[in-house]
Amino acid sequence: MKLALYLPNFRTKVTVKELEDLTALAEDLDFDSVWTLDRIVVPEASDRMELQHSFGMMTEFPKGMPVAARGEWFQGFPLLPWLAAKTTKLRIGMSIIDTPYRSPGVLATELATIDHLAGGRLNVGVGSGWMPEEFAAASATELFPRRHAHVRETIEIMQGIWNNDLFEYHGEFADFDLCGFGHKPLQKPGPPIYFSGLKDPKRSAKRIAKYGLQGWIGIQDTPEEIKRWKTEISQELGEMGQALPDNFDMCSMIWFVITDVDMDQSPAGKGTNLLVGSVGQITDRLKAYKEAGMTMPLLWPPFNDVPTEKTMADLRVLAEEIMPKVNAS
Repeated sequence: MKLALYLPNFRTKVTVKELEDLTALAEDLDFDSVWTLDRIVVPEASDRMELQHSFGMMTEFPKGMPVAARGEWFQGFPLLPWLAAKTTKLRIGMSIIDTPYRSPGVLATELATIDHLAGGRLNVGVGSGWMPEEFAAASATELFPRRHAHVRETIEIMQGIWNNDLFEYHGEFADFDLCGFGHKPLQKPGPPIYFSGLKDPKRSAKRIAKYGLQGWIGIQDTPEEIKRWKTEISQELGEMGQALPDNFDMCSMIWFVITDVDMDQSPAGKGTNLLVGSVGQITDRLKAYKEAGMTMPLLWPPFNDVPTEKTMADLRVLAEEIMPKVNAS
């Protein structure tokens, strides 16, 4: 099992120094990767729990975010070239790039440049977004009803630009004649593409089969949910005469804190303390994830009340005490 750190660039208050310290520690501990979070805005309505949809359109969460509208957070995408310069071993990525907020051609070429800056260490995560208020702030209101189709076109355009000297595309969201787009990514045929799959295993399987995607990322998934997703995606692929690609990553973004005493980890949907608990509890849970088929948890420091120093101490315990037991199981 690989480990990934989900950097807390989206917090009511966070500093560059905190992100730098966490990244340096992840590299020292031989983590696989660090990921940033894509968040354009926090609407003021979120502070009143009056968003149009609950967080991530998941009914277990409120219609508000755990970060204040007046908070001081950092945009995730500009951090990628900074991370490329700050690291030598870690893979880097953003989970998840909401494609409707970006021009597909521009996104493809910017990612190719970042892959060069990182020496071929870029992962690309793509998703559709969920918040109408954020679509409005990104001048993309009209794309909300067709956001899933936008993801598909973006993947096609990225792969086309990355693998052709000249490329043209004539679709619903992009329409351009033959053009050259500069450097191709160092990774061939391009950086591995991960996607968010929160609703439909059939849709996930179709995307894997058509585009050769290399990873699935959920949020706060139990071992049972990971097993179900992997099984159902595999079954859908089997009906198409295909299988999961070699080294396909099953991932989930999960809140992570080590506590001195056992925590209540009884099922509470997406709000369950999955990786919040004692050393023993987290060890047992990670063993269960490994058995279920998870290849890489994205460890998510809480939004509030846990200092960065505490998270750094927890990461050391995880790498030095917990993971040897998990990997030996």
